[in-house]
Amino acid sequence: MSVVDAKEVIARRVAQEIHPGMLVNLGIGLPSMVAHYLPRDSGVFFQAENGVIGLGARPPEGMEDASLTDAGGGFVTAVPGAASIDSAMSFGIIRGGHLDMTVLGGLQVDERGFLANWMVPGKMVPGMGGAMDLVAGARRVIVAMVHAAKGDAKIVPECTLPLTATRRVSLVVTEMAVIEPTEAGLVLRERAPGVSVEDIRAATTARLVVEGDIPEMRLD
Repeated sequence: MSVVDAKEVIARRVAQEIHPGMLVNLGIGLPSMVAHYLPRDSGVFFQAENGVIGLGARPPEGMEDASLTDAGGGFVTAVPGAASIDSAMSFGIIRGGHLDMTVLGGLQVDERGFLANWMVPGKMVPGMGGAMDLVAGARRVIVAMVHAAKGDAKIVPECTLPLTATRRVSLVVTEMAVIEPTEAGLVLRERAPGVSVEDIRAATTARLVVEGDIPEMRLD
């Protein structure tokens, strides 16, 4: 499976977790693709840390507005009813527990369900940005990431990279599987079409809890 195909599988599956009326934060990169797989009239409002509620799709080429971007600096549009707020209010929404969901990329998730996603090995980064606040404050935290990178597992017994927060995430969605972190461990909930449980175990160094027949994920 190519990287492009893998990201589409992940974004399509994550979109199924989002329901009308939700206020949702989408992280930079792969998570931002999730919005493309929701109907325009879905009734979902997307929030960005830089102070926009009501993010829309990327504008047509030539129609970009430098004053309307997501938290990663990507050009976006605003849906009817959108609001521009300052950073203090934006983070007040996040820290106050008012976000229904955040979808974030990940570098590692461990058997406790803890996420590491802010420090890229070998690269200078200014800090963890809003990731710490989002993991701590959103009602649900979904990690959208490829299952492995350059042959290295990303779902591991214990994170070797700095943790983003010491709170268990709600769900992990990869191009191979849907995994739910619980008190009992990482429970395998779904497998991608054409992917076996053995394939998932081979690409995962963390212990997985596998109970009964694991259904295939739906992508429509």
